[in-house]
Amino acid sequence: MKKIISNASPLIALSNIGQLELLKELFQKIIIPKAVYQEVVQEGKNRPGAVEVKKAVNKWIEVKEVKNSDEVKTLRALLDYGEAEVIVLAQEIKTDLLILDNREPRLFAKHLGFQLIGTIGVLILAYEKGFLKNPIEKIFELREKGFYISDRLLREIVKQLQNYE
Repeated sequence: MKKIISNASPLIALSNIGQLELLKELFQKIIIPKAVYQEVVQEGKNRPGAVEVKKAVNKWIEVKEVKNSDEVKTLRALLDYGEAEVIVLAQEIKTDLLILDNREPRLFAKHLGFQLIGTIGVLILAYEKGFLKNPIEKIFELREKGFYISDRLLREIVKQLQNYE
């Protein structure tokens, strides 16, 4: 089974549009570091994702502790706590795919040679695999709920998805 690690942002964003289960359908299981669990479930108590992620833990979401806390401290100069733990954990367990949205951790992870996908990529992949009927609708819903997508990127995504039809 592939090892997939997610940061907080995709969990929150997908929960916000009622699509967290797509991760289960696409990947069967995902791993999150403890810092991501704390950010989504404990610190985000009354926000999207808290209840959904808590329910999925020990079913199809596994919470793992990062061993190399010194490396996490070093990365904290560049990244937030969850992002730093995602990258260190990815190195520790030799992950197959990282689910990250923010630019800095994506660039850093790419530089280290990791495969990446973001929230939008998850929606497109779910559409390609037949798990989602209308990804454009969900992408617009994400945007309406505060998920940042530039106009340029939105046009590219719509154009790409229209080519599938």
